[in-house]
Amino acid sequence: MNKQLQLALMASLTLGLAPFTPEPHIWKQIMNIYLGRPMAGIDWFDLLMHGAPWLFLFYVLGSMAFKKKTTEEKAK
Repeated sequence: MNKQLQLALMASLTLGLAPFTPEPHIWKQIMNIYLGRPMAGIDWFDLLMHGAPWLFLFYVLGSMAFKKKTTEEKAK
């Protein structure tokens, strides 16, 4: 498994979901935005900090998929 993928998975499952109870903090922040609740500046910073590992994971997965696709196209 790719080292970047391992790092992204570990970060997403630890920092990205912390604290785990009663619900992951990132989920709470996303629901606040979805429901239109007012958020203070610290809440936006919190969303950024808990969301960064997920963005990194999506980036790594996307780059792996794109790299594989271009490699297959070059082989033809």
